[in-house]
Amino acid sequence: MPLVVRPAPPPPGWSAAELATLAAIFATVAPGDAPRQANLAAAVLSQVTDPAALLQLRLTLRALDRAVVNALTAGVARSFRSADPTAREAILRRWALSPIGLRRTAFQAFKRLGAFFAYADAGADGSNPTWPIVGYQLVREPVTSDGPAVTPLADDGGDEPLRLEADVVVVGSGAGGGVAAARLAEAGRAVLVIEAGSFVSEPDLSPNELDGFDRLYLDHGLVATTDLSIAILAGGTLGGGTVVNWMTSIPLPDRLRHHWAVEFGLDGLDGAEGDADLARLRDELGFVAPVNTPPKDQLILDGARALGWEAATTERDAWACGDCGACGFGCPRAAKRSGPRLHLAAAAAAGARILVDAPVERVLLEGTTAVGVGGHIRRPDGTQRPFTARAPQVVVAAGALRTPAILARSGLAHPAIGDYLRLHPVPVLSARLTEPVLMWRGVLQAARSMEFGEPGPASADGVGPAHGGFLIESAPAHPGLIALAYPWEGRAASDALLADIGHQAPLIGITADRGHGRVRLSRRGVPLIDYRLAAQDAMTCRRALVEMARLARAGGGTELLAVGTPPAWLRDGADERAFRAFLERLAVFDFRPNRGSLFSAHQMGTARAGRDPRTTASDPRGRVRADTAGGLVGGCYVADTSLFPTASSVNPMVSAMQLAARTARTVLAEA
Repeated sequence: MPLVVRPAPPPPGWSAAELATLAAIFATVAPGDAPRQANLAAAVLSQVTDPAALLQLRLTLRALDRAVVNALTAGVARSFRSADPTAREAILRRWALSPIGLRRTAFQAFKRLGAFFAYADAGADGSNPTWPIVGYQLVREPVTSDGPAVTPLADDGGDEPLRLEADVVVVGSGAGGGVAAARLAEAGRAVLVIEAGSFVSEPDLSPNELDGFDRLYLDHGLVATTDLSIAILAGGTLGGGTVVNWMTSIPLPDRLRHHWAVEFGLDGLDGAEGDADLARLRDELGFVAPVNTPPKDQLILDGARALGWEAATTERDAWACGDCGACGFGCPRAAKRSGPRLHLAAAAAAGARILVDAPVERVLLEGTTAVGVGGHIRRPDGTQRPFTARAPQVVVAAGALRTPAILARSGLAHPAIGDYLRLHPVPVLSARLTEPVLMWRGVLQAARSMEFGEPGPASADGVGPAHGGFLIESAPAHPGLIALAYPWEGRAASDALLADIGHQAPLIGITADRGHGRVRLSRRGVPLIDYRLAAQDAMTCRRALVEMARLARAGGGTELLAVGTPPAWLRDGADERAFRAFLERLAVFDFRPNRGSLFSAHQMGTARAGRDPRTTASDPRGRVRADTAGGLVGGCYVADTSLFPTASSVNPMVSAMQLAARTARTVLAEA
């Protein structure tokens, strides 16, 4: 399995001064080869950032290199590059805590990039000087001896537009797209799966964190809301999230199955039909208990036991392995039942064809009837080849961040397309344990507590507001993601904190958000994510921090950290009075944008299903709506998390597959 080490030439379009200022920021934030990492970051930003936002970042770099700007904003009358390290830190910390949201956003952009590359980049020689300090080692897993389970179509090298035909085109290959493709192909339909990302076979997977994010995640792992208040992870490869997820396999709670069936018209979901879909998925995915319980997950079980809370080990879709921990960068030993090993493989065995590196731009319509899709193939040399795929039925399953963009670019104007975005915003509380944790090793998520899965009142002891429901899990992050997420309170404090991450056990609160955001297209056609945490969801995040703190302390955490800017600390040796004061601070934690830190790996709802044509972009069986009067787009369907009427409250993979199976039956019934 190769370790990809890339040169870092200056990206086109950036001035030498801009890159030098970015490198100076990176050198202030974290150790590392700052000039190399600044070039890497600038190159990625140029690829994935909306031009208007990219220009704003570059203008900010120019502003930071002006003494008058720094004098006015931070009280330092020097350009950033000419300032000494202490003055540079003062400038960054003033921006981090600024009452002006745009300055906080700029700080987060530069801090996250600098910290991530410092700790994730293998360097020009394949090593990283921070790894020995934090106790991190690359784990080179055994590589499967089996050949690839799927073989995508090869580009014939032609320059003329590529023209393809099928009975059904499935756009996207993640949890939903894979199931839809398998069910349709196995029923005898001629299926063409089109994936925007690349196919990376098991032998070509790398254990390096930077390589994994670069090649397997949407926009190289740099997706975020427009104000950067929520950092977002989503799959961007053949198989989508099934390739990179943490394998936590939790079905949709019965309460929500019933709610979606009764309130949104998803008939059968809470009955025999839904039971049969779930039973088949359980059999296919082979839900298994973890083979071991790492310290970060034992913390959940121990704390819950001490408090009398509900907690249990977590089922997952993997063979009996638990020694690696690099599952977020794909599984070279093929132990994970990812799409390319399961549903996409089943589809291919039944005759489905798969086209990769082929972003679909729009559904082709004749009137209000779908007749195929159009897009372009990305080639390694940077050129593009247009393609069209004609089909009487189109299933859009590109994920909740890209499905609405495709529908919008197709000319569909239903107001719910892109709206009702749920993110499961995740606050983080980290506990220091006396024994080594090494959160990046072993089973990724081995335990969870659903004690607060249902909405509930304020805490009985008066510390902790009413909440809308949250799930407590662990976070198996690697050094780059940890550095991106953990607080920066100056270089020395950050270095000391990150040097100790081998003893840190992060807990996350999967918040069932009641409010929602929106995915929209910029003037350049780039999908933008607008999301502002609703007041009721901020209360749930605060309650999650409070209860995670109780859990961590009961489980043996000696020092607690609520992640934010600024963070909240409970230092080692604190007594019960200090702990109570800490909980009281968490109960009012500031979750304004880029204050309390929030993350998301679950995106849902942007073409949601339901019976009300005014507020749902798809009908209860996955058909896309043409208007708010109930008209449908003939032959056009959705089969991914975009369909979720509300937040799922749990990791969404299994639920996405269940709804995709429903959509597939609709497609077959209308052939």
